[in-house]
Amino acid sequence: MKYIDEFREQTLAQKIATAIKQEADSNRTYRLMEFCGGHTHAIFRYGIQDLLPANVEFIHGPGCPVCVLPIGRIDNAIELAEQHKVILCTYADVLRVPASQSNSLLKAKAAGSDIRMVYSTQDALQIARDNPTQEVVFFAIGFETTTPPTAVAIKQAHAEGLHNFSVFCNHVLTPSAMLAILDAPEPVAIDGFLGPSHVSTIIGSQAYNIFAEEYHKPIVIAGFEPLDVMQSSLMLIRQLNAHQHKVENEYTRAVTPTGNVKAQQLMQEVFCLREQFEWRGLGLIANSALKLNADYTHFDAELRFQLPAISATDVKGCECPAILRGAKRPVDCKLLGTVCTPENPMGSCMVSSEGACAAYWSYGRLRASNKTEQAQ
Repeated sequence: MKYIDEFREQTLAQKIATAIKQEADSNRTYRLMEFCGGHTHAIFRYGIQDLLPANVEFIHGPGCPVCVLPIGRIDNAIELAEQHKVILCTYADVLRVPASQSNSLLKAKAAGSDIRMVYSTQDALQIARDNPTQEVVFFAIGFETTTPPTAVAIKQAHAEGLHNFSVFCNHVLTPSAMLAILDAPEPVAIDGFLGPSHVSTIIGSQAYNIFAEEYHKPIVIAGFEPLDVMQSSLMLIRQLNAHQHKVENEYTRAVTPTGNVKAQQLMQEVFCLREQFEWRGLGLIANSALKLNADYTHFDAELRFQLPAISATDVKGCECPAILRGAKRPVDCKLLGTVCTPENPMGSCMVSSEGACAAYWSYGRLRASNKTEQAQ
């Protein structure tokens, strides 16, 4: 199959691995942050880390839309379903993320609230059309990739005069999170970034120029396949060896310098920046999220139902916040694989299909780590 088999070819993988081993300076460490959860899973699924020398280290970033959603926003969503009796629609992973007091949207649904899993914003719109006497709220999450479909749904609802439809907007912005990581009071040591794939198709490679020019961090936008990740890592190592800091695009089959201009215009038409927004693990970040602009505030569920700002803390002992900052690895969390499992997740990183803890669990990294500890 074109564009899949070619990027999983074993001989090519061995050649790139050999090149990395030859070019990586044994006198230094290369700390490469993969921002996107899709890259994290590719690294573990295909055993990429094991093909690289020990001094090339992947640091897992906060690029999982479910993982970075703060608990208070999930509490808000539960309130919408339980107290305001709306039909709440959202994507599957969100349902299982722990909220305050060991609650979750899935538990609220089991208790009788009308909470429905949808595959797209169009599903939520159709539910609103089918239930004209009930309020339907779409719990919108995600980075720049999932924002344009939400904008389309809002414009459709506006055009149809669909008054029982609204959006609880939690769309966040990738560059703002990367800036927060680099500007943190105790920043994590990062030598370069593997730029996200899907997000970059929307915002384009030029959106990362600030990190290369002002922060002197090289960035290579990488595709999701194993050869994409390996080739991008080699490109980063070459930049670092040459003391360069450029934005390079390995994922040229999908990403352009300017991105999807039509999608960007659609987002600008429907949304505007929030002054600040709370991210799980990163705290409050200025200008890092979107809300509906003045022309569409009548579709804003936050205003329609007067939702309060809720500040909540993670489960005691859960290291998801530090993992999302790249400050810790999943194996540094004492809950991982003990009380925290996919069947009984304590934090968002185990719930989400893109979460770092889920990757460690799914592809045997946790079991390998335990064997190493036992051997020691």
